Amino acid sequence: MKNFWEKLSKPFFCLAPMADVTDVAFRSIIAKYGKPDVMWTEFVSADGLASKGREVLKNNLLFSKKERPIVAQLFSAHPKEMRIASKYVAELGFDGIDINMGCPDKAIEKQGAGASMMKDIKKAGEIIQAVKDGIKDAGKKIPVSVKTRIGYNKNQINEWIPFLLSQDLDALTIHARTRKEMSDVPARWEHVKEVVEIRNKMGVRTKIIGNGDVKDLEQGRKLAKETGCDGVMIGRGIFGNPWLFNTDPSLRPPLTKGRVGEGSSKEISVSQKLKVMLEHTKLFEKLLGKHKNFAVMKKHFKAYVNGFEGAKELRVELMDTKNAKEVEKIVKEFLKKK
Repeated sequence: MKNFWEKLSKPFFCLAPMADVTDVAFRSIIAKYGKPDVMWTEFVSADGLASKGREVLKNNLLFSKKERPIVAQLFSAHPKEMRIASKYVAELGFDGIDINMGCPDKAIEKQGAGASMMKDIKKAGEIIQAVKDGIKDAGKKIPVSVKTRIGYNKNQINEWIPFLLSQDLDALTIHARTRKEMSDVPARWEHVKEVVEIRNKMGVRTKIIGNGDVKDLEQGRKLAKETGCDGVMIGRGIFGNPWLFNTDPSLRPPLTKGRVGEGSSKEISVSQKLKVMLEHTKLFEKLLGKHKNFAVMKKHFKAYVNGFEGAKELRVELMDTKNAKEVEKIVKEFLKKK
């Protein structure tokens, strides 16, 4: 698969990269119950991949064929390390590499990476070139994309976006807020429309992906229509709802009142939610149990166990668990009472 971006119908949907959330276990569950058009890994340190730290970090780059097309997201402020890491990632068989130029995490920014890239256009250009060189070193031809924001402390669209679009990128994801705003204000999708207009005026082929506050496919399609963007990326909306991207009614489990995925007026039953939560937990333990702390699963428990009678008490019990066996026992006991 050389350039999957060219084959996607508009609007396409992407899973956002989220640290300690979109790991291989969760992505496998999503691929089974409601696969988006494109999947992203968690962000991974290119500096780490270019060092002895690779042995630990390579677990963040585990993926299965059913997740394709899958994009690996890297961050670094060092072109040499970015080139080495990109070669390694391309050799692993990823369908694309994405560069994180929008993450507001202070530890990442301290390294000059993530959102800090918006303050150093020259360095950003060197990092993009390093990724392309690394892919070439691997003897591969896979697409390169960037995920960023509309600016650092203020709106920088008029300087930052034309620069990125001049870098021959295959796709550009715009989180419709500044770094300063974090997620404290609503995403302003009118800026995604501005980016689309700049792209059209420049006459480049880069796919524009909008990101920020999208809760479901129905809302995503509406925003894509209003802004003209090619695709929509959803992040927090996937928590506790691996059915979010599901458009195939035949794959849906038993439903009750509420809401699910494809703008339906129905919701996944409590028992089905808990069964999938348990499946997710067992998969996490099997694939990542030796590499990641079990506590990572607890943010998922909070999301799965929500909005039904007895949820609060069940959450409290699950917060004390140390392994999948304990989770299974608690879930079975809860469902017996239902």
